[in-house]
Amino acid sequence: MPTLAIIGAGSNLGAAVARRFAKEGFSVGLISRNLERITSLADDLGAEGITARGYSADVRDPASIREALDAVSADLGPVDVLQYSPLPAKEYLRPVLETTVDDLQPALEFSVHGPLTAIHHVTQHMRFLGGGTILLVNGGSAVRPVAKFAGTSVSFAAESALGQMFHEALAPDDIHVGQLIIPGAIEPGHPRKDPEVIAERLWEIHTTRGDFRTFAQDLDAD
Repeated sequence: MPTLAIIGAGSNLGAAVARRFAKEGFSVGLISRNLERITSLADDLGAEGITARGYSADVRDPASIREALDAVSADLGPVDVLQYSPLPAKEYLRPVLETTVDDLQPALEFSVHGPLTAIHHVTQHMRFLGGGTILLVNGGSAVRPVAKFAGTSVSFAAESALGQMFHEALAPDDIHVGQLIIPGAIEPGHPRKDPEVIAERLWEIHTTRGDFRTFAQDLDAD
């Protein structure tokens, strides 16, 4: 049974992606800071017949990311697909004129140090197993800076650059790195940004293994 690990899993997009990949035979490791909440989500998915377990990690703590991913591999098997999609903290969404170096540091730890740690860790197994997929999920500020959201505009752009480089560097190992840009908020019932619709797009990125970047919808669409 292949394994999907979702860093930043929650009851919205994380649950939808878990269900979509589980339909294809995946077991799912759900990773979040709140162990009680993520264990409850794993239990709910388990009641639906999905093999899912919850694990705790802080994406700003590299050691905890590695420990959580090791636990996923030990319990469910080596990670075949990694999704990195934690929601940014509100303090990363300050205007640029109010943003200091001290404000940017945690945002960069969140969006650069976190995925860098996770990708390095899982690709050790992926190379040995002959391939895999890395899915990065970001907001529109990753490609179009927004002055009132300075932290994510800077850190998501850096995550995009990191992901693009991994996309190119890991391709010879049959490891596909893809980024999905979701402009604005995830909206249940929206034709392009409903969690289940986005989950389907992520499944397509995994299976089609095309370009690095995909958009959930146009940046200027409503």
